[in-house]
Amino acid sequence: MSLTLGPNRPLSSTAPATVNYELHGPAHRLFFDPFPRRIRAFLGGEPVVDSVRAMLLHESNLMVVLYVPREDVLARLTPTEHSTHCPFKGDASYWDVTAGGRTAANAAWGYPDPRPEAAWLEGYVAFYWDAMDAWFDEDEETGGHPRDPYTRIDVRRTSRPVTVSAHGEVIAQTRRALVLSEGHLPNRFYVPREDVPAELLEVSATHSYCPYKGQASYLHVAGVPDGAWYYPQPCDGVGLIRDHLAFDGDGLEVRVSGEPVETGMPPRS
Repeated sequence: MSLTLGPNRPLSSTAPATVNYELHGPAHRLFFDPFPRRIRAFLGGEPVVDSVRAMLLHESNLMVVLYVPREDVLARLTPTEHSTHCPFKGDASYWDVTAGGRTAANAAWGYPDPRPEAAWLEGYVAFYWDAMDAWFDEDEETGGHPRDPYTRIDVRRTSRPVTVSAHGEVIAQTRRALVLSEGHLPNRFYVPREDVPAELLEVSATHSYCPYKGQASYLHVAGVPDGAWYYPQPCDGVGLIRDHLAFDGDGLEVRVSGEPVETGMPPRS
C-alpha cells in the first residue's frame, strides 16, 4: 500500500480509525526517504541526471516524487520567472533543462529556501517525469513515475463467478478470473481473454504505462471505446495477468458473485 495516497493511509491527512496510536504533528505530512538504486534521465540523447543519492518525497494525498542532489544534475539548468507556493514546503523555483540540443521549459523545480520543517529539501531538484525522453532505474528503462517502495501488488486466482456486461448485455462469464490488489486502489478483476468473444474486441491505438505492471494496451469492447486493457509483457511479479483483460468504461459493469464491483481505468495516453 502507499503510505500517503488514498484515504486512511498511515501518512494521509485522515488518520486510520483502526489503530491504537495517535500521530502528533501536522495533518499534512512529509517523509523524505532514500531511493535505493541508481537513477538516470536523458534528454536529446544526453544525460540529465545520474544519481545514487536520490530521495523520494512522500507527501500526504500526493503521489511520490523523486528528488536528486543538484550536484547530480548534468544538464544545464536555466532559471525562469515561474514559481509556485506550497504552504508545507515553501516557494518553488523552476528551471529550463537543456541537453542534446533541446530545451524542456520549466521541467525542473526545487526549494532554494524551504520552510524550516522541510529544510532537508534544500539543494535538491525534482523533474517532471514526462519532460525527459527516458528514465533508467539502474539499467532498466522505466516509462513512468518511480515506484513507491511502500506500494505492493498481489495477484490471486479466484473461482468466484465474474460477469462482465456491456449496456446490460452479458459479454463474458468466467470462474477463472484473477483478482489484482494494488495499494489503495479497488481490486481489479482480470478475465482470461479467451473467455471474451473475439468479435466484440477491436484493437485501440491507446497505451498507458504503470511502473508496477508495465505497458498497457487497450481494446474497444462491444462499442465502448478503450473499454478493456491488458499487459502484453507484464512486469516481474505480476506475470499471471498476461492474456487477461480488465474492464471499465461507460456502459460496462463488472459483477463478482452477483455484486457490482468498483473498477478503475489507468491513465491513458
